[in-house]
Amino acid sequence: KEQYQPASAAVRASSSPPEKQWNTVRSGAPTRRSVATTSSCASRSWICSAMPSPADPAPEDWKAIPDNEMLVMTLQGGHQVFIRLAPRYAPAHVANIRKLAEAHWWDGTSVYRVQDNYVTQWGGGDDKTALPPGVIENPPAEYEWPGFDAVKSFAFARPDSYAAKTGLSADGWPLANYGAVSSLTHCYSMVGVARDLAPSTGSGAELYTVIGHAPRPLDRNIAIVGRIVEGMQWLSSLPRGTAQLGVYAKDQAPTPILSVRLASQLPQDERPRFQYRATDNPPFAAWIKARENGAPEVRRPKHIASFNATVSSSDQRF
Repeated sequence: KEQYQPASAAVRASSSPPEKQWNTVRSGAPTRRSVATTSSCASRSWICSAMPSPADPAPEDWKAIPDNEMLVMTLQGGHQVFIRLAPRYAPAHVANIRKLAEAHWWDGTSVYRVQDNYVTQWGGGDDKTALPPGVIENPPAEYEWPGFDAVKSFAFARPDSYAAKTGLSADGWPLANYGAVSSLTHCYSMVGVARDLAPSTGSGAELYTVIGHAPRPLDRNIAIVGRIVEGMQWLSSLPRGTAQLGVYAKDQAPTPILSVRLASQLPQDERPRFQYRATDNPPFAAWIKARENGAPEVRRPKHIASFNATVSSSDQRF
């Protein structure tokens, strides 16, 4: 979640950890942009503001996320989870999700599955609640697509463990390429559509997020529709389900969902304002290089899974 920030911010917080490269900026919140630390910083301190870096983003590198691509989920206790949607990669599923939010379908449902080191899942949970008009029960299988639209201004130095090559889209989505086709990857905090066995593709009414190791074998088998950019702690720290696959047993209480709304449904003064850091520029390429080539005494793996190097979410690393 290193590439988001609050939108109205203008002040750099030089004491932030180097991996904080997201601009997850909320309305009225102070901006927290950090400078990528290099080994030349004394004691590898996080405080390097006196030493400008070629990895520092320019103001124009921060791009606003549209209101209709932000989903706001409010849990019991007022805790909020902010989800950035990926309509370019899963247009039919995201269209369903927008209709579900506009119909207030998730209000009164729950988080009912928390499987340790795997996923947290939410929605109706019983398949008995009718879907709103216009929601397609089984949209096209948006698991992969032809080509590879990762930026070409940098390449990861080490191969991925699963795909022929990996990269980032210009707007920060983690991508994997398998020759003729590509997909989004199951990184920490990515949001996918739960489904039954094929031919089911999932309507989007049941969603999950990755809370543990990256289950990359799910890539190209399930539609990924977004990622959590803030509030991940409210889903990753829930009690684990004790029934099969982490579903909550009868003696466990699911976490109620009070509401799920698109930011565009909210009053202007209540809308979250997030920005992502564009990846198609030299400062970002320098930032990736600095991340991949840290202190020389640190032993580096020969292979790297794409989720260890991607940089798009709120305060958790992939």
